[in-house]
Amino acid sequence: MKKFLIVLGVIVVLVLGVLLYMRLVYTKSFSPEDKSSFNSGDLQISVLYNRPFKKGRVIFGELVPYNKVWRTGANEATVFETNKDLVFGDKTLKAGRYTLFTIPEEQSWNILFNTETGQWGVDFNGEANRDPAKDVLSVQALSVQQEKEFEQFTISIERWGEEMQLIFMWDKTLVSVPFKAK
Repeated sequence: MKKFLIVLGVIVVLVLGVLLYMRLVYTKSFSPEDKSSFNSGDLQISVLYNRPFKKGRVIFGELVPYNKVWRTGANEATVFETNKDLVFGDKTLKAGRYTLFTIPEEQSWNILFNTETGQWGVDFNGEANRDPAKDVLSVQALSVQQEKEFEQFTISIERWGEEMQLIFMWDKTLVSVPFKAK
């Protein structure tokens, strides 16, 4: 009986190790992790996300359905962090760490900042792993279709004059969200 329990324990540890490897290493080989950072004076903003590839697929409206919450990347949910309060239109996002979700639509996107962080991007049903009660800010931004095609999903933060832009690019879609430091 003792031998059986030892063998069973070893098998359980091996299975858990393989599952952990699949989740943390293997899946990231298809959608590598990246970090977009912006620093200006004492303002520091970062976005930690995973970057899936287009691979000939129709992205928005098919792979990423319209009017449904998207984890905004792949694998773990995307994390947005700022050390200063930010202003999006007339709404303020307090300094802190947030999960960034989006709801893509054909003409615009809804960008959601949620206080729950550290979760895998989707639940067991394949839906975005988000608790709507923890959303603290929602911002609408126009979606622009362009000729240039972005093979890999990209998030960047750029300064344009007095404003900054949180930019999402994938396939032929570009979404730019203006904001300022408070």
